[in-house]
Amino acid sequence: MPARTLIRPAILALCLAGMAAPAAAAQNADICLVTAERISTGETLGDEEKTKAHEACLRALSDTASVIQKYQFQEADFEIMGTRPNN
Repeated sequence: MPARTLIRPAILALCLAGMAAPAAAAQNADICLVTAERISTGETLGDEEKTKAHEACLRALSDTASVIQKYQFQEADFEIMGTRPNN
């Protein structure tokens, strides 16, 4: 199979992969912030749900370059986990 016939599918696959990353990043941010809001309103969550939200917060933190968003995700994670990291 000539290399030229593989170029278009490869470019299409890269474009589709690039489009999926922002959606996943937004989903992580939503999970993180919504879960923190639920906890701050007094809702009790199970350990598994807290762990999933904590992991989503960590992924959202690593996905953003914004200092303000990093602060928001850290605060949300602190609300979810109930502790602050030791420095």
